[in-house]
Amino acid sequence: MADRSPLEDFRLVLGGTARAMAHEPELELSFTAEAPSATHKQMRVPMPPRNLPAQAVAEARGFADSFALKLRHHDEAIHNRTAPAEPVARAVHDAVELARVEAIGARSMAGVRSNLSQALDVRLRSDPLVRARVREEVPLATAIGLMVRERLTGQAPPAITQAGLSLVRDWIEEKAGKDLDALELAFDDQAAFARLVGRLLEDLELTEGEQAPEQDPESGEDDDGEDEDQGQDQDDEGEDSEGSGDSDQESRAEQSDGGEESGEQRQLDDSAAEAEGEPGEDGEEGMMPVRPNRPLSDLPPSFDYHSYTTKYDEEIAATELCDEEELTRLRAYLDQQLVHLQGAVTKLANRLQRRLMAQQNRSWDFDQEEGLLDAARLARVVINPAHSLSYKIERDIDFRDTVVTLLIDNSGSMRGRPISIAAICADILARTLERCAVKTEILGFTTRAWKGGQSREAWLAAGRPPAPGRLNDLRHILFKKADEPWRRARKSLGLMMREGLLKENIDGEALLWAHNRIIGRREERKILMVISDGAPVDDSTLSVNNGSYLERHLRQVIGWIENRSPVELVAIGIGHDVTRYYQKAVTIMDVEQLGGTMVEQLAGLFDLDGR
Repeated sequence: MADRSPLEDFRLVLGGTARAMAHEPELELSFTAEAPSATHKQMRVPMPPRNLPAQAVAEARGFADSFALKLRHHDEAIHNRTAPAEPVARAVHDAVELARVEAIGARSMAGVRSNLSQALDVRLRSDPLVRARVREEVPLATAIGLMVRERLTGQAPPAITQAGLSLVRDWIEEKAGKDLDALELAFDDQAAFARLVGRLLEDLELTEGEQAPEQDPESGEDDDGEDEDQGQDQDDEGEDSEGSGDSDQESRAEQSDGGEESGEQRQLDDSAAEAEGEPGEDGEEGMMPVRPNRPLSDLPPSFDYHSYTTKYDEEIAATELCDEEELTRLRAYLDQQLVHLQGAVTKLANRLQRRLMAQQNRSWDFDQEEGLLDAARLARVVINPAHSLSYKIERDIDFRDTVVTLLIDNSGSMRGRPISIAAICADILARTLERCAVKTEILGFTTRAWKGGQSREAWLAAGRPPAPGRLNDLRHILFKKADEPWRRARKSLGLMMREGLLKENIDGEALLWAHNRIIGRREERKILMVISDGAPVDDSTLSVNNGSYLERHLRQVIGWIENRSPVELVAIGIGHDVTRYYQKAVTIMDVEQLGGTMVEQLAGLFDLDGR
């Protein structure tokens, strides 16, 4: 069309190329000012300036090419089935798989090769690798991903990574150089490639030999195929059974059922893990948190959770994290991005409002002996004027005073569309519930920094004492207080769109924080809704404690609230099964379902039968 801008023409051409490369005719491409992301049907790449400078265009093409190659050459079921449970190993597994799919395109198309290099430069700008000065600061996933890329494409890592890579390259080559060389033999076969990656992880001592993903297809490929969604859990449970039966295999002590260990043995195991944990600390993956969903059999009946220090934790209002002008801009961006979604969620919210108002209105008791004459039963009066059950009495419904808290995961893995939709849904629900005289509080939780922040620095300065517990600085955000009108808090929700806000998540302490806030309210009924996309993850904490340290605490907190607290707890999981944690929970696989799911969950709680 004559009035179409060059930027729109570029988007249409880029989208057509991505559809052809991904072999996905329904794929839609759009621009975003936030972190690039992609699903099966949607792809969001960085928006270039209107004058389309060459470098910005190449960056957008690079992300589009990367996403398209992954859609075409990556099987998520195989990836999840072969993925290890350990957070650091899982991060390496993900990074190497990304290097594989990008190498397929880079080796066959020179233009794609150049575009992918531009996208890699963008990703590396915020990666801890480029700022690393000692080995402990090097994210192992990034380092190994770059070395695999070098093996598969012949492209040297970017210059800005050379200093950081030099800190770990010799160690990686010594431990797993032959494994890296072997990857090229199977780079076009994902399953075979995953088996080789499993051997690499084993040689780097990131997984135990019995856990190596390459053994799963040989020992039970058919079984895994029958239930791909639970394959990882079944693998972990199988390891637990073997560990309890083979007491002579000391190397698997940390993977066996924690209920069979004494408190002293668990502490010794944690200390040993910390003493031998240099590779784990190197592998902290700052920008792409890994969410280890472990089976319940991993969790011991008793667990002591503590933080190394709470000195650097903060509870802060959204308005204190950025100025008024930036909040206005972020809110405008949120509204503009989700115009099409807001209408759909508003309709659902109106439906919720009608249900709540219907419960709050007065009702009638029929077939009474006295009261107002019931016009629907006039036939009775005509036939027998003395009929005693032809009247009705008006009465008020006992609608309990209620407060609702929405606790939203503000971790890095929520970046992009999930956090945008969570923000707008929270906004609309707060407005709806306010019209129904239901107080609403909106909270968020994340950490102040990647890689532990000041808490970790204090721990390092103290000589790395064993079993430090939680080792990061918490950030708990007040987007809207329960007594605050929606119109005053509206701008604050735009803060979720701010680049750099979303980091790591420590769910157990956030849940306790939200619970303690709502439990002190004067309302008779208290509802706490958690919106998250998986298990708690903080690489700094998990690198020096037991791998399920945060998850154990989360289960303990949930169990206490559900069994002993008057607060009604409900959870919505985005892309991860949260029903394994919460009694009242639902899991959605598409973030577009979030609005409807939130409304239905609240409506179900407010139904008369649900009281």
